[in-house]
Amino acid sequence: MSTVTTTAPYRLSSRGILRSEWHKLWTLRSTWITLGLASVFTVVLGMILAATYTSSPGDEIDPVTYALLGTQIGQVAIAVLGILVTAGEYSTGLVRATMAAVPRRVPVLRAKTAVFAAVALGTLLVTNFLTFPLAQMFLGGTDLEASLGDPGIARAVAGSAAGTALIGVIVLGLGSALRSIPGTIGAYVGGLILLPQLATMIPNYTVQDLLNYFPLPAAESLAALNTSPGDLSPGAGLLTLCVWAAASLAAATYLLRRRDV
Repeated sequence: MSTVTTTAPYRLSSRGILRSEWHKLWTLRSTWITLGLASVFTVVLGMILAATYTSSPGDEIDPVTYALLGTQIGQVAIAVLGILVTAGEYSTGLVRATMAAVPRRVPVLRAKTAVFAAVALGTLLVTNFLTFPLAQMFLGGTDLEASLGDPGIARAVAGSAAGTALIGVIVLGLGSALRSIPGTIGAYVGGLILLPQLATMIPNYTVQDLLNYFPLPAAESLAALNTSPGDLSPGAGLLTLCVWAAASLAAATYLLRRRDV
């Protein structure tokens, strides 16, 4: 008498898709390189600036912004990682295998976003909370002396990390929508970096006020210890970045459902 065995049907789970995207992210050499560059640039530049700082009468420098100035370069590395996570799969053709394994598609984008955001934010938090005390070793006795326990300092240091991670999420959404590494780099440099700089030359108060709601100025407000009159508050900066990230991911989700792989 033979025994009939049945095999349980294969079922996708959110945890399984997350685990798959986690493994894919960490098996790429570019992940280690971009995260390493983001951390090294932030720490090294913060140390150099702190070691060479000389105060001048009348200067009003934010100690957190000054110590974490390297995050502006680190932000580029995080954006590149966001591009590679989505647009990179289209350039290698790996996306076809991914979508064959997960035909519903959208859970893949959600998993990529969650894994990328967690990794980027965790790396940036560790880097920023390491850089600021190291920079203060050189800034002690100057007008930029501060500690993590001072009012607003820890919030600004964490805000810098959150702002940079959200910029990365925005770029990740662009990468999924555009499906092209060069195209996404162009959109990031042209739309997020150059366009606000060019718009500052327009002598119109309404335009200047609207510039505060672009992603990079909003991230600067989130990381600032003290904001200038007319700038967004840290809370408004965080909300603005979340709206941009949601819009980028919504466009990516719509196009992912509508187009062939």
